[in-house]
Amino acid sequence: MSETEQTLLLTLRSLETAAAQRGNVVPLLSELDRLTRSLPPGSNADLLHYLHKRSYEKARLLLEGFDPESGACPR
Repeated sequence: MSETEQTLLLTLRSLETAAAQRGNVVPLLSELDRLTRSLPPGSNADLLHYLHKRSYEKARLLLEGFDPESGACPR
């Protein structure tokens, strides 16, 4: 995982925490936009798709090594 992807993951986790606590998420959203723009060409296409569509939970799951498309059902 690149340094930018690590920072993205930390920021995505911070966003979830701030949202759950009804905190100010605007700075985190701005940081996610900046980090998304800084990803190099050839970055994971699914990750870019999730970030551009603001599917932040799916982006976090992907960065954590899970399949975001598998759904919540463990079967």
